[in-house]
Amino acid sequence: MTMTSAGIRHAFLDFFASKQHQVVSSSSLIPGNDATLLFTNAGMVQFKDVFLGQDPRSYNRAVSAQRCVRAGGKHNDLENVGYTARHHTFFEMLGNFSFGDYFKQDAIAYAWEFLTVVVKLPKEKLWVTVYETDDEAYNIWLNDVGVPAERIIRIGDNKGAPYASDNFWAMGDTGPCGPCTEIFYDHGEHIWGGPPGSAEEDGDRYIEIWNIVFMQFNRHSDGRMEPLPKPSVDTGMGLERIAAILQHVHSNYEIDTFVALIKAAADVTGATDLADKSLRVVADHIRSCAFLIVDGVQPSNEGRGYVLRRIVRRAVRHGNKLGAKGAFFYKLVSALVAQMGEAYPELAAKQAVVEKVLKLEEEQFGKTLERGLAILEEALAGLTGSELPGDLVFKLYDTYGFPVDLTNDVARERNLTIDQAGFDAAMAEQRKRAQQASNFGADYNAALTSNQQTVFTGYQHEFGNATVAEILRDGKHCDSLGDNEEALVILDQTPFYAESGGQMGDTGSLTLADGSVFAVSDTIKVAKAFAHKGKLSGKLTVGSKVEARVDAARRSAIKRNHSATHLLHAALRQVLGEHVTQKGSLVGPDRLRFDFSHFEAVTSAELRTIESMVNEQVQLNLQLQTRVMPIDDAKAAGAMALFGEKYDDEVRVLSMGDFSIELCGGTHVERTGDIGLIKIVSEAGIASGVRRIEAVSGAGAVAFVQQLEQQAQAVAGALKGDVFSIAERVQQTLDRSRQLEKDIEQLKAKMASQAGASLLQQAQQIAGANVLVTQLPATDPKALRTMLDELKNQLSPAVILLATVNEDKISLIAGVSADLTDKVHAGQLVGWAAQKLGGKGGGRPDMAQAGGTDVAALPQVVTEANSYIREKLS
Repeated sequence: MTMTSAGIRHAFLDFFASKQHQVVSSSSLIPGNDATLLFTNAGMVQFKDVFLGQDPRSYNRAVSAQRCVRAGGKHNDLENVGYTARHHTFFEMLGNFSFGDYFKQDAIAYAWEFLTVVVKLPKEKLWVTVYETDDEAYNIWLNDVGVPAERIIRIGDNKGAPYASDNFWAMGDTGPCGPCTEIFYDHGEHIWGGPPGSAEEDGDRYIEIWNIVFMQFNRHSDGRMEPLPKPSVDTGMGLERIAAILQHVHSNYEIDTFVALIKAAADVTGATDLADKSLRVVADHIRSCAFLIVDGVQPSNEGRGYVLRRIVRRAVRHGNKLGAKGAFFYKLVSALVAQMGEAYPELAAKQAVVEKVLKLEEEQFGKTLERGLAILEEALAGLTGSELPGDLVFKLYDTYGFPVDLTNDVARERNLTIDQAGFDAAMAEQRKRAQQASNFGADYNAALTSNQQTVFTGYQHEFGNATVAEILRDGKHCDSLGDNEEALVILDQTPFYAESGGQMGDTGSLTLADGSVFAVSDTIKVAKAFAHKGKLSGKLTVGSKVEARVDAARRSAIKRNHSATHLLHAALRQVLGEHVTQKGSLVGPDRLRFDFSHFEAVTSAELRTIESMVNEQVQLNLQLQTRVMPIDDAKAAGAMALFGEKYDDEVRVLSMGDFSIELCGGTHVERTGDIGLIKIVSEAGIASGVRRIEAVSGAGAVAFVQQLEQQAQAVAGALKGDVFSIAERVQQTLDRSRQLEKDIEQLKAKMASQAGASLLQQAQQIAGANVLVTQLPATDPKALRTMLDELKNQLSPAVILLATVNEDKISLIAGVSADLTDKVHAGQLVGWAAQKLGGKGGGRPDMAQAGGTDVAALPQVVTEANSYIREKLS
């Protein structure tokens, strides 16, 4: 049966929907609930908390087509992509899941029905494996499904430890685990390989197409296997693998999706051999790169962004190898949208953004690619063994941005290897130097502990009564605090906001009935407690009653800036695009800072639009609304959440009309009009793909505007005009200054020419050449060049060395006519002189410049230079 990839995807989802499974959309490639994973690499990732019982859903059966990436961390297929039939950086995993509902009987029956009835695979082509002791699964296959015993293979602990088997799955060293059963397809005798478990199992004849995991046990740290109260099912079938079988091809790169992408890659690179492995690389990489950008990843030098950069650069290198001229990779996005845009509409919606990011990254790498490849080719030409030295691999990585796998690609094409150990050693040494240069120490807060859960009352109040629950002095718990001592004081309840989410902690005071005052300089979180950092005047004990009072003026300023940050975030997304996501923030009383993902500088026009947009919301005086709701309801309502953040089941949603809806636990103004004014102060890049906006609001914004006005008036006064004519007056002044500089240069050149004419008489005849060595009065270094050229023309054949002193710095310039450079090298001449004068320099054989600092030695060097030149000429 022949089916398109899109048809298979539809058929799979429709089949399980007919079996009462909830169709769940593919989650982001950035795991939202698992900090241990770099990327989503399997269909079960988005259901991990469901399996663990931490995320109850309204359904207990699900089916999905999940986008996956394996290109970094533990699951890294990058180096094999393009060289094998089934390795990809990006693939789609079709999966059906049972959360304590059906188990082995139904899971096996569903898989068999889909494969043999829906897509009509020949039953005699299918083999299955089970865990060696899983008699239940074995009997279902044998007796209920009817698979012959000779095509059912038991796989035991083949990895050197109990339950360490290809057919036993575990979420980790402890936790949910269980046996699995796999379905293999036999491609036929014409392809080498044996069935699973045999000596030839690594061949390509028998290919795994479906894996069914039975989550049956909870493994304890002591090795005990406790049966789970609600056994579950997790399955996975690679779309590309099943498509290859149904389209009667052996390689995944021959299925319809890849055929179209390879053809598009050939068109944009000019390649004619469609079997070229580099076309496979490019076709695979456009999928992972495009979808990573869709999910908010930007090329950078760390983490997920670095993996994306590696993949882009590998694709560009292979395009370069194919003969591509100029940027080409971004042009494949439209072909990808044509293939996958219907299934994943987010790809089509962000096509323009993806193209722009890829083009900028490609152009940036293109500037260094040619030079790096030239160095690599030079090293390969002089290589005596079969291994590239580790220090060279590191140089290419460190200086030219060549990922190791890219260098390894080039080496593999020449049947060479790289010295991975040498590279790792060089990398380790670099990390060591970086650590030694760093001033950062351990996070003090992370070492603190508290069993208290402070109740925060600061949304409604800025003061209130509280009881001292704990005191931490020098990181240790104590019962009391004396006069003038510093500590962290934890209360049972507090109006003080603890630093979180970019918002600075509150300051203020804790006052006791006896007049003792604990001055709070900051508030931080210690586990679930709010710790007030400060210094005591008087005495304080655990159990003391205090009046907690926040610095209201400072809190108000922070609230204005925090609400302004939300407005800026919303405006940035509207003006620049929905790819903009928050990368960090700092909200203080005097300013705000907002870091966001974007691939280029924000233009002045865009900044003006953003600033006007947020101030329009301020003028509308919108009421801010806060609601506490389930996280899924919040996301459904359009609330912005940060990828990688772990949120509670109940979240606080802050809304400013329809303009801004975000998850936020911070303090805010009551109406947008309370902000007063928002003024953007600066915008700049802080890392690859990350920009930073700084702004002020309220009184801070007014002060900033007044300062600008004061400076403008000062400039206007100096230019004898008013503030409205500054630009015109400045331009007039600049034009006049440029003309004067031009006139001065012409005068200097004329004076240098005249001075040069007088020097002609000082030239000496040595061995048939005119030799001129002299020290000139203070002369502009640029004028020396003009003077040298004229003297060479008039004295040729000639050797000339000129020196001058400006502000205790010596400038040297040497010129040698072309017919004498085989005897006297200008670069060596100035180098000789500069060394004697405490400097250095050099240059071409016919002209060179240098500098020095030992002014007192200059007369002697001028005298000795004649002898140096005489010796060379003779």
